[in-house]
Amino acid sequence: MKSKMIFGFHAVTSRIRHEAASVEEIYVDAQRVDRRMQELLHAAKAAGVRIIQTDDQRLSNIVGTRRHQGVVAKAGELSLARNLDELLDAIEGPPLLLVLDGITDPHNLGACLRVADGAGAHAVIAPKDRAVGLNATAAKVASGAAETVPYITVTNLARTLRELKERDILLVGTSDEVEKNIYDVDFKGGCAIVMGSEGEGMRRLTRETCDVLVSVPMFGSVESLNVSVASGICLYEARRQRLPRA
Repeated sequence: MKSKMIFGFHAVTSRIRHEAASVEEIYVDAQRVDRRMQELLHAAKAAGVRIIQTDDQRLSNIVGTRRHQGVVAKAGELSLARNLDELLDAIEGPPLLLVLDGITDPHNLGACLRVADGAGAHAVIAPKDRAVGLNATAAKVASGAAETVPYITVTNLARTLRELKERDILLVGTSDEVEKNIYDVDFKGGCAIVMGSEGEGMRRLTRETCDVLVSVPMFGSVESLNVSVASGICLYEARRQRLPRA
């Protein structure tokens, strides 16, 4: 099993809670003895995870950043990013998907995973090329969502979108340049919300493959929103429309 390093309290605690068997060992800052660390150590010991005491500098060297919060885990890859067909076949009810076309900032990816988890999206889909992978920084920002939301990377995004359409999943692309907004769309059926990259937006072929293009209405002075914020707004509107009527 291929291993990777994850860091930060949320990411490591979530992995121990959901997939303790995948955690090979954790490295902790011996100087940190606060309650949060004690709770993590207790959970690790209860799960039978090996604990290695070390120092802040070594942790920084392991993950390449000082934002590790004093805890790093060596863990196996999870099987969440499964075959897309298998995942869709297992979904009960209309699928709710988030598609990210070319997100390159791991902080944005992590935040998108977090809002996808919060809104109950079934998966996040992204191209393998010209996009950031699910690295340790993205996992930390996701605050545990990287362990619960399938992140599926595909070789050809346009082809994958066409396959989703064949499954009667509505492709809702987002753009600042259209008048129709998210409140004009029926999200109650199966749908995939497609977000473009931070600077360029959706690529031409991705845009042309979408069934409908919508904008997030803006009422203030700023022209656009961060991709994770816009993702959250769209996903929660879809979730709102799916709430049972009284």
